Amino acid sequence: MLDWSQIPYFLAVARNGSLRAAAEQLNATHATVRRHVETLEASYGVQLFRRSRGGLELTAAGKTLLPDVVEAEQLLAKARSGIQGLDREATGLIRISVDPMTGHFLLAPVFAGFCRLYPDIHLEIRLTYAIESINRLETDVSIRHATEIQEDVVARKLFPMAMGLFASRDYIDTALPNAGPKGEALTFISYGDVPELRAMIDTSPFPNATLRHTVLDPEMHLHLARAGGGMTFLPLWCEQHFPELQRVPGTDINTQRSTWVLLHADLRKVARVRFFVDYLANALLEKKAKLRSV
Repeated sequence: MLDWSQIPYFLAVARNGSLRAAAEQLNATHATVRRHVETLEASYGVQLFRRSRGGLELTAAGKTLLPDVVEAEQLLAKARSGIQGLDREATGLIRISVDPMTGHFLLAPVFAGFCRLYPDIHLEIRLTYAIESINRLETDVSIRHATEIQEDVVARKLFPMAMGLFASRDYIDTALPNAGPKGEALTFISYGDVPELRAMIDTSPFPNATLRHTVLDPEMHLHLARAGGGMTFLPLWCEQHFPELQRVPGTDINTQRSTWVLLHADLRKVARVRFFVDYLANALLEKKAKLRSV
């Protein structure tokens, strides 16, 4: 029989892919997370995780269990909401800032799901690549991808944002065989004079590739790459959404940046904001877990 106390530990490992990251999320020790996972495995008599080069992955048994456990988590949250009378507190406006690419392709269904669960909370969603200031009250909640957070705000680190070098399958098939020893015949889609990008190119197998099509909009990078316009760095989730894209063979995954949820310290105890941040974090971690199991 499932011990409900094991649910957070199983989900945290499934969503984060490691005991250490799960422990950080749950504010627990590495040993505590391991003990709960092993107890759950013993209760079912199966192995739920296996080690891989990328960390811990769900086994077939783990993948079978995951949807039921996620549903149980949602039912418990809904029950807790009703018992505590949260419907009376879950009202008002939340202003959200997120980059357009993440908003369009990852968060639209998350926002819709939250609005169904909390119909009296209204979301004002601003899609922008500009960093809106939380301390100057330009936004309530911000979803960002960054190496670290400099502002004096409440910052919840979710997971590393894995980036890879992508191109269309046709481009890889036709251009890569004639690339030259350091990629002289290949093309990078450029963001302009961005030191971080230059460093990623220099450490790639193609440091001599041509920089073309200077484009500041990451979503246009995505569409140019899909159309065969060259290579560019994109989040790994793009490959799941756009099967015509492929990670360029022989290239590494970059995890320097992480995905963060930020809010002003004064908003931590505001019910509607707390509900949203918890829902958002769990939804994004769930998406990450599903991508790992594909």
